[in-house]
Amino acid sequence: MQERKYKGPSTSKASMDGFVSSRRTIGASSQPYSPKLGAPAPTFENLVRRGDGFHPINRNYRNLGQSPEMNEAEALLNEPIVLDDVEEKSKKKRQFSKHGSKRRRIVKRTALTLLALVVAGGAFFAFRLYMLERHILRGGGRAPALAENVDINKLKGEGDGRINILLLGNGGPGHDGPDLTDTIMLVSIDPVNHNTALLSIPRDLWVKIPGDGYQKINAAYVYGKQQSKSKDEKVKDQAGLALLDKTLEPILGVPIHYHAVVDFAAFKQTVNALGGVSVNVPESLYDPTMAWENHGNPYLAIKGQQTFNGDKALLYARSRETSSDFARGQRQRSLIVAIKDKTFSLGTFSNPVKVSGLLSSLGNNVYTDFSLDDLTHLYKIMDKIPSSAITSIDLVTPPHDLVTTGNMNGLSIVEPKAGLFDYDAINNYVRNALKDSYIAKENAQIAIYNATNVSGMATKQSNYLKSYGYNVVTVGNAPTPTNPQKTQIVDLTKGVDKYTRHYLEGRYGVTSTTALPPSLGITPPAGTSFVIIVGEDVATSTQN
Repeated sequence: MQERKYKGPSTSKASMDGFVSSRRTIGASSQPYSPKLGAPAPTFENLVRRGDGFHPINRNYRNLGQSPEMNEAEALLNEPIVLDDVEEKSKKKRQFSKHGSKRRRIVKRTALTLLALVVAGGAFFAFRLYMLERHILRGGGRAPALAENVDINKLKGEGDGRINILLLGNGGPGHDGPDLTDTIMLVSIDPVNHNTALLSIPRDLWVKIPGDGYQKINAAYVYGKQQSKSKDEKVKDQAGLALLDKTLEPILGVPIHYHAVVDFAAFKQTVNALGGVSVNVPESLYDPTMAWENHGNPYLAIKGQQTFNGDKALLYARSRETSSDFARGQRQRSLIVAIKDKTFSLGTFSNPVKVSGLLSSLGNNVYTDFSLDDLTHLYKIMDKIPSSAITSIDLVTPPHDLVTTGNMNGLSIVEPKAGLFDYDAINNYVRNALKDSYIAKENAQIAIYNATNVSGMATKQSNYLKSYGYNVVTVGNAPTPTNPQKTQIVDLTKGVDKYTRHYLEGRYGVTSTTALPPSLGITPPAGTSFVIIVGEDVATSTQN
């Protein structure tokens, strides 16, 4: 009888219980068992020697005398049932849980550490900025127009609709006359119509300093500090600025709201902190008297677009020996515009880190009476004003060449062309060049009628109001003079031009009405917004 060859057990993965089997057995060789003749068969002891529980058995075994079909069937019945090792799975789960928990703790601790660093860094930055604010941004200035919502009752007079900043430059410690303000510039901002004007005041302007006689205007700040009895430098600075305001405001005819005193070191540090500034130099600047400060080179700047670092910018701003103080003023105004452009292109004041760095670099070399809130509001306003809306004005360029050089006891001075201490023409020019924001915006048409027997009163009032920028369109006499004791203001807009009405009421000390007195026989032109009827109060004050 021919021996049938054994084909081995079925490779089917299905078991009786429906569990999926595995070819790898636990606790046995990973190699499949192939039955061979003469090889010992697995014994019962081999199968029961293990502990309790399910254990897979070797799928391959010898023929135990049964037919191959029976062997194959039995093999199928004995196909190992592979279950997850509960203990192993539990161990892995515990390890995963342990490792996951550890990772979560690490992440949590890291997050808390980062949060603590952020909070600590923010607190440190806030404290640093607070100290810098107290040191540099001392507060004390006041400009009603700087507020986001302007209170009309805080506008005391024409000019308060603008923000006027007096910018002063001095040599500072280590220079001759360290407190002499050789740079005096008024930065006047119109927050309503979005424009700015830079006005240079000649440092040699001969003036009367209240309480100190006659001197060049660059000495007023020094005299004010010397008059102060305080040992506190901040109080001395305030006294110096107060005396300078008393001296300068009558000359310009506009109020001064804020101040910034910057010495040479601070100017250089500001330009360097901005990474330099770009200036279009109209003509090459040659000054051999300053060559020693420019590595022996007498050319301080070459014609064309130039980028200045702090040292170069300061030389460009200071030089005057080969040009003039007036030409120097023009260069200084161009530098101010360049600094503004660079500051806003970098977003310096919208970035607290840059603000902190800039303020830190200035140190003791700057005094201002801004607060941090003032500076924040000013940034928002200036951000809306392009450089094309910044005008540069002075008192020497025709047709507004209102001052000239002169001599006073051997000193070279600057004085008004109209005569020493005659500032009417300067007042008129400056007030119109720096017209109040609200007067400019409303541009209300005004008619003035003289109701007194004193001739010329309407014309005088017209000239006076025009010097503040009012739009006076009609000047005349009332057909029937009634010599009213008080000047009258008639608001024909019924409150539409409220700022103009506010200023006029404040100037004449009266409350406006809305109806013309029929007894005067006045018929103003169509389009007139306000009628001013001049009374004896104005005639008397004008004659005095």
